[in-house]
Amino acid sequence: MKTEKVAFTGSRGQELSGLLDLPDGDPVAFALFAHCFTCGKSVAAIRNISKSLTAEGIALLRFDFTGLGQSEGEFAQTTFATNLDDLHTSANFLADAFAPPQVLIGHSLGGAAVLAVAGAMDSVQCVATIGAPSDPVHVQHLLAGADFDDTGSAEISIGGRSFRIGEQFVDDLQRHDLAAEIRSMRKPLMIFHSPVDRIVGIDNAEALYKAARHPKSFVSLGSADHLVSKPADAQFLGHVLSAWAGYYVGRD
Repeated sequence: MKTEKVAFTGSRGQELSGLLDLPDGDPVAFALFAHCFTCGKSVAAIRNISKSLTAEGIALLRFDFTGLGQSEGEFAQTTFATNLDDLHTSANFLADAFAPPQVLIGHSLGGAAVLAVAGAMDSVQCVATIGAPSDPVHVQHLLAGADFDDTGSAEISIGGRSFRIGEQFVDDLQRHDLAAEIRSMRKPLMIFHSPVDRIVGIDNAEALYKAARHPKSFVSLGSADHLVSKPADAQFLGHVLSAWAGYYVGRD
């Protein structure tokens, strides 16, 4: 696997930072990864998953959402809707520079995001989620006690890191009917979830599975934590995901 730094202009004119992981030979397909809430493109689990995908010949674009990591912009001015815009922008970048994405992968709230946009991306052949909530509103519990000031923003702490979030992010979460978007998506879906996930409970995976149409699959991540931080768990996930995605992108 080789990795190239890439950058492209987001929907609001700000530069988004990405990494493109490429197989040793010509890619058979391109995948797009949406990271978890307040995370970033360099989370260890994503790197381990990418190694399995590139071994299957699938290139992967992972990028930082607006205001996070090395991407420009203010996180406090973003919403779930701007995350969706970032996904469309990154898909357009892939299409213009290489090839349209055929695989969408999303972790946690990023999983909800890829489910929300998949139906509008004709190139996408299959979708996978990892520890995803069945409703974007689920992340509100992470914002409990947030004290929004006169500017409409508040300082919150997640995983020991501080972020400034806008009140509009909370309001926007309630405008999305994810179940309806899943029902109309009509793409093969693979749901990865740990039954001991303490951040997004396993009941969310059940709700996603019930909302989706066939073909759909569920894979338990055993004792993995929400971030799939143990290399063995991420490697298992990557092996299963790459084999499953390879089946769909390898079809005529």
